[in-house]
Amino acid sequence: MSARVNLTLNINERDYAVSVEPRHTLADVIRDQCGLTGTHLGCEHGVCGSCTILLDGEPVRACLIFAVQCDGQEIRTVEGLSEGNELHPLQASFRDNHALQCGYCTPGFLMLAAGILERNPSISDEDLRDVLSSNICRCTGYANIVKAVRAAVAEMGRR
Repeated sequence: MSARVNLTLNINERDYAVSVEPRHTLADVIRDQCGLTGTHLGCEHGVCGSCTILLDGEPVRACLIFAVQCDGQEIRTVEGLSEGNELHPLQASFRDNHALQCGYCTPGFLMLAAGILERNPSISDEDLRDVLSSNICRCTGYANIVKAVRAAVAEMGRR
């Protein structure tokens, strides 16, 4: 057993004091020690995108990062999108535009889209489709995901 490392993870503007082995991924620590189970684990090889979170505002695969690498960085998970009972425009748009079926990939898509739109709200349709194609969905066929993100852009512009 490896020596444990004590660190503080700032997730959704809240500090979590954790003790981890250096080999523990950020995804595992977020789920198992911080109790935030919205970050899903799929392939655990960085391919599917289900574990996408924002790390200092950038979308990253939490299954590919060790928790010890994130001490002092700002982490945002799908639980950090809504404000209380008010859904983030992306969450509401995914619901309203039927952009999910089984929902397993949805947190990863939401975080990927949030990271992209916060940096570039006027992203072209072609670039948006290219970015979203980096996450895998086996149910929806992607059309409604793109539609939902576009609808959310319009709503976010009104805020």
